[in-house]
Amino acid sequence: MGERSAGDVRTAEGAAEIGRRVLRLRTERGFTQRQLAEPAYTAAYVSTLESGKVRPSEAALRHLAERLGVSYEELTTGRDPRDAIRLRAGLTDARKALATGDAEEAAGRFQELMAEAERLGLRDERATALVGLGDCVLETGELAAARAHYEAAERLLADEPLPRRVPAIRGRAVVHFLSGELRYSCYLLENAIDELNASGLHDPNALLLLYTAAIAPYMDMGAHARAARSAELALALAPSVDDPGLIARMHRGVARTLIAEGRTAEADASLAKAQELYEQLRIHTDLAHCHWMRGYVHAQDGNLERAERELRIARDMLASKRAALYTVQVEVELADVLRRRGRTAEAEALLLPLLRRPPAGGADSADGEDSVDGSAPDGSAAGEVAAEGGIADGGIAEGGIAGLTAEHGAVHAGGAHRLLGLIAEERGDARTAEEHYRAALALLERTGAAGDLADLCRLLGDLLRRGGRVEAAMDAYRRGLGHRAAPGTTTLGPAPAEPPGV
Repeated sequence: MGERSAGDVRTAEGAAEIGRRVLRLRTERGFTQRQLAEPAYTAAYVSTLESGKVRPSEAALRHLAERLGVSYEELTTGRDPRDAIRLRAGLTDARKALATGDAEEAAGRFQELMAEAERLGLRDERATALVGLGDCVLETGELAAARAHYEAAERLLADEPLPRRVPAIRGRAVVHFLSGELRYSCYLLENAIDELNASGLHDPNALLLLYTAAIAPYMDMGAHARAARSAELALALAPSVDDPGLIARMHRGVARTLIAEGRTAEADASLAKAQELYEQLRIHTDLAHCHWMRGYVHAQDGNLERAERELRIARDMLASKRAALYTVQVEVELADVLRRRGRTAEAEALLLPLLRRPPAGGADSADGEDSVDGSAPDGSAAGEVAAEGGIADGGIAEGGIAGLTAEHGAVHAGGAHRLLGLIAEERGDARTAEEHYRAALALLERTGAAGDLADLCRLLGDLLRRGGRVEAAMDAYRRGLGHRAAPGTTTLGPAPAEPPGV
């Protein structure tokens, strides 16, 4: 249940507090009970109210507030209405600081505002500060802390209409997505969409936020049809939304679906619209994401020089913002471009610090050990390496750089192992290549990233076949076909309902 203020007239405690407040204000102004009560009420009624023995109606409280020269809100809550206005202005400034400055500095501002909102009993402002804190630590890659802040905001707003809770729900879904829990991320978003549509709460801002957030986990699960439909619904909602930040985020999401369909020119145009809005709003982290995605688009088109340039811009922007998790994810994609440009040593040097504990060298596979379950051919379980993302010490790589783990950027951790496998294979080191492929397989199977899994099974199968291990290769191919057969449909429930009139 959400919190009620101590001055809530619906409770005996709240009525008593209001009674004490009326008594104090009346005494300060030199009014008798009769003078305060007339002409609508009696002195006896005011006396009963001041002793906390009656729960006054809204009409009575508005009458008393007018006579006492205070606002209705100040009489019922004890707060100066200017406090809420001042706090909301502070929250807006903190949000701007997060967009344009340092996330840690913005977090300090949100923390101060949250404490003040709690002291004043301003529940909505406190919840807004909690969501802001969640966004700050999400940017720096502290996923557990981000989830705790979003959950606390949801608890505070439990009694509020769903649209008010959507930013916290969306934040929690993003945390689960970045943690590799793609199915649960989709569940949270779809459940909120269904509840909004079923209850008739057709809030365009809330729906746009949810549909846009659903695109990334859908894409990574291989549920491309759902991702495309979410993008279509988001585009249909856009004319009803007046928040340019939401519109820019929507264009980024739509670009992902266009890339998957091979429509790279349209994807780049969508990203250009988002980039223009972010530049106008001076939202640096989201602008960096646009450079990141444009780099990916150019890589898909084979324009590797432009891809490298865009990805380096994105990496530098994110690093300057101390957005550690996003920075290392960009570095994985930059390493892929470097490898494709023939600069494998640079690519490997970029990847290894992100996977601080790479797969240990294992013995050649013996007979009967050709499994495709993520375990290493020597029985040492490369899957155990993958289970920790190849990184020890809580996912912090050398030099204090946040690394990739199964709980911290799992999809990109799998991608890093895949790239290291390709590099090892190109230099003729089949054993190390296999270990990296199996480590990637163990990571990605935990996330349900169907498209990536199918490709990885193909790479592993080809490697095993070339080594003469035909049965193991066949197992890998079969597993890949299973992931490719119906991506995103074996683990997701029915698609969420669509909003009326869209």
